[in-house]
Parts: sequence; C-alpha cells; structure tokens
Amino acid sequence: MIKSDIIAQANDAANAKLKADYDALGEALDRRGIDIAAIKSKVAKYGVAVPSWGVGTGGTRFARFPGTGEPRDIFDKLDDCGVIHQLTRATPSVSLHFPWDAQPAADLNSKAEEVGLTFDAMNSNTFQDQENQQYSYKFGSLSHTDAATRQQAIDHNIACIALGREIGSKALTIWVGDGSNFPGQTNFTRQFERYLEATRQVYNALPEDWTLLTEHKMYEPAFYSTVVQDWGTNLLIAQQMGDKAKCLVDLGHHAPNVNIEMIVARLTQFGKLGGFHFNDSKYGDDDLDTGSIDPYRLFLVFNELVEAENNPDFNPMHMLDQSHNVTDPIESLMVSATEVQRAYAQALLVDRTVLEGFQESNDALMATTTLKHGFRTDVEPILAMARLEAGGAIDPVAAYRASNYRAQVSAIRPQVSGAGGGIV
Repeated sequence: MIKSDIIAQANDAANAKLKADYDALGEALDRRGIDIAAIKSKVAKYGVAVPSWGVGTGGTRFARFPGTGEPRDIFDKLDDCGVIHQLTRATPSVSLHFPWDAQPAADLNSKAEEVGLTFDAMNSNTFQDQENQQYSYKFGSLSHTDAATRQQAIDHNIACIALGREIGSKALTIWVGDGSNFPGQTNFTRQFERYLEATRQVYNALPEDWTLLTEHKMYEPAFYSTVVQDWGTNLLIAQQMGDKAKCLVDLGHHAPNVNIEMIVARLTQFGKLGGFHFNDSKYGDDDLDTGSIDPYRLFLVFNELVEAENNPDFNPMHMLDQSHNVTDPIESLMVSATEVQRAYAQALLVDRTVLEGFQESNDALMATTTLKHGFRTDVEPILAMARLEAGGAIDPVAAYRASNYRAQVSAIRPQVSGAGGGIV
C-alpha cells in the first residue's frame, strides 16, 4: 500500500488549486440551479469493481509483453487492487476469476480485509482448458455436444457459487466462447438448446439473494457464430431462466456503430439490465481503457442509467474489464475508474425536466444541446474533491508515481517470461 504521508504531500501541493477550481465550478453550477455538494455526494458513493486479472499485463493473440513487478498470484493482485482504491476511493470491490484465483475462502477474506476491499461478482472460466481438466472445451462448454463436458462446465460454475458464498459475493457472471468457426459446423438451434439446459442447472443452484449475469459477445474465439452473440439472445436467456437472471453489457462486445445506450434503455425498461463491463474499443473487442476512444458514448450510457435511478429496484453492477498491453495496469485502472465517475457526474448535470420538454416538443437541436451541456462541463474538481475528502489522492497517477510502488514490488516479484500470447 502507499504510505499516507506520500499521498498527503501530493495533496498539499495541489490543494489550493483544487479549492479554487471547485469553488469556481460551484458558482457556475449554482447559476444553473445545481448544488455541487449534492453531485459530489453522489459521486463519492459511486464505486466500480476492478477485475483481479486487470492488474496484470494483457496481450493479443500474437504476443504478450509483460511489465515489471507483475502479480504472481491473487494475493499480489489484491495488493495492487488495494492501491487503486486507496488512491481513487472509487474501486471498493474486486471481481475474481476462477480457477485463476482459486484459494481458500478464509485466505481470500483475510487478504481483502487487509487491503480494504470486498468481493464483487464471481467469474467462471470455461473458455479455456485448465491443468488436470478431464474434458476439453475446444468445441464448447455449456453447449458442447458431449454431456460429460457440459456437466464439467456446470459443476465448475456451481463450485464458483459455493466459493462466492464464503467470500460475500452475490452474483455469478457467465461468459462462454462457445460457437463455431465454419458454416455447417454446428446446428444453431440444438446448440442453443444445450446451452439453455445447462445454464438452467447453474441458475437452479443460485442462492435466493444472488444474481446470474450472462454476457453476450459478437465474436471470438468463435468467429463464424457465437452462442450468446448479441443482447437479444442474452435477453432471451434471462427471460428463460427467471427473475434472478439478468444481462451483462460489455461495451466492447458489439458491432461497430451499434447504439449501446439504446440497448441499456431496453434492458432497463424490462428489468433485465444486471450490470456492465466498462472498457473502450476502436475496431472490435479491443479492451482499451474506459473513455479513451469515445467518452461521449460512455456519457450517453450513463445518461440512461441516471434516467433510471429513481427506480428503487434498479441497481446494476459495474466493473472495469480491460487489457493493458503498453501501460502500467494500475495507472490505467485508476484513470478508467475516474473516467466512469466523470461520465456519471456529467450525466447528473443534465436538466431532465428541460430535456423532457424538448423531447415532447420534438425540438431535436435543443434536446441534444441539453445533453451536451452536461457532457461539456469539466467536472474534474468534483471528482478530485470527492477523492480528497475520502482520503484519496487529488491526482492518483501523480501520487502513485511519487510512491515508487512499481519499483518496490518489482524487487519482490520475479520477472515474468514474455513468451506466449493471450490474456493474463
């Protein structure tokens, strides 16, 4: 963890400028009838989960170039995740991936308490084969033609639920790479029937207070067809399973130019929006840092989320899901967490009464201008003040670099081989 005096020194150097910027923004917002303290309070309560796998260096199908001081195991990962939350005060929970992060529950709970974190949704892995695994997932998992292979995938998901109960999780996320790579390779209907039947067995094993999150993805590793390829199929799955089943939306899992904010609105309208994986993309499922390519789209997603906030039953889960190939993963995750908070704060600034009036009168220009008024507002003073008051860093990346944390852990954690491709 970062020593408190390092954070304090960094904050002391930036505090005067922040106060001036915050007061100036407060006056500007007051003229618009907006209470800056109320916005800051909501932002301070907002948190996004970090993925355990995100603190390692990612890669492509062709290569992976590991960084220094990479985490060796889940306990190193939790140390890194603890640093992210310590500096941003925006990432209070971690989402684990199994079997990558499999350890006794008591050890996981002890480490999480040590670094000040809780556990978010569990993630099962049936998209790759593991050591000592009896059946291969080369041709599918929950939708495999072989009943024994499907049962192996079912059992793995149920084991994830069992461990999750011991560490305080309340959700299971299922993403499968099942599909086909050639026309005629599989019967679409029978394959989907097998998936539904297997997933229903996992659903039936859920505790009453848990949620099953199913995640759609257009392609990869199945490049011709994917079993859960879009939000429509995902919605069908959630409706087939029951009330505890909801859809997870990964921002990178859609075709280019798809209107993701409309998908958010549709799933919200029918009570089936369960959560998000935040990232960004230029060409496909690039897993780029959140807000690095299209921050306006991120804002438009949050515009729909804020629209639904008055519903007491609306409480989607939020998580970053990124691959960091050329940056320090801790820095990227800190920046991404603040970008998510930024989009939330900007959406809170939208005058919804005025917007509704323009919508009802079909004034397209003024409606979109009302949205842009929120998006164009520099809310950084609100985010920084919320971090400062919560004990975080005004500038998380600057404080992190001043701490020399990466060099310190590099002296402890051995250098990782650069051989091989793929994700962590």
